[in-house]
Amino acid sequence: MARKTKAEAEETRQQILDAAEQVFLRQGVSRTSLQEVASAAGVTRGAIYWHFADKAALFHAMMDRVILPCEAALADVMAGPPEAVLDALALLAMSPLRDLATDAQMRRVFTIAMHLTEYTGDMASEQERHRQSVSHYLDQLEALLARAQRAGALASMPPARVSALGLFAIVDGLMYHWTLSPESFDLVAVGEQTIGHFLRGLRAATPGAPAPTPPQNPSAPAPSI
Repeated sequence: MARKTKAEAEETRQQILDAAEQVFLRQGVSRTSLQEVASAAGVTRGAIYWHFADKAALFHAMMDRVILPCEAALADVMAGPPEAVLDALALLAMSPLRDLATDAQMRRVFTIAMHLTEYTGDMASEQERHRQSVSHYLDQLEALLARAQRAGALASMPPARVSALGLFAIVDGLMYHWTLSPESFDLVAVGEQTIGHFLRGLRAATPGAPAPTPPQNPSAPAPSI
């Protein structure tokens, strides 16, 4: 039998990932076997193992296809002037919410990750990977906010770490609850209001500074939870 070309192998890999999304969404990760993913993808179980060492590796690759570009975006913010940090953070914080609200694949994958995955057994490594990623992101966010405080662009209280945790919790919490029940509230409209109010609080003690305002969506209905 002729060997597959690189393009054909990649096509098979994406086919497997597409199938994994659908089966994980329908059954949950822990209740899904690799044989079921293989059947849904129309390939052999051996083809699964050719591309992925185990279910955790398959899950990780699925997440990588829609991973939010937070770190790259945060690096751009850190390279900017300290006095512009809150306006830049408003855009940064709203970006994943807008993407989640409009990208069907992202919605599927984050629904799986947040509500249909038990991070035990083989999947425990994915929980630790996620914990390390969040910790690194918070460290960068804290450094950015501390830099802005030293430059006098932000109030000195609360501490930069507290502000970083607060902003992350707002975005992560909104994503969690919206993927649980998307029809219950307008993700973008609620995000604009909550993030805007939070960031205004960080600048409240800076005399004469304008409040940061996340880009508005004029067509969005009034939020309700």
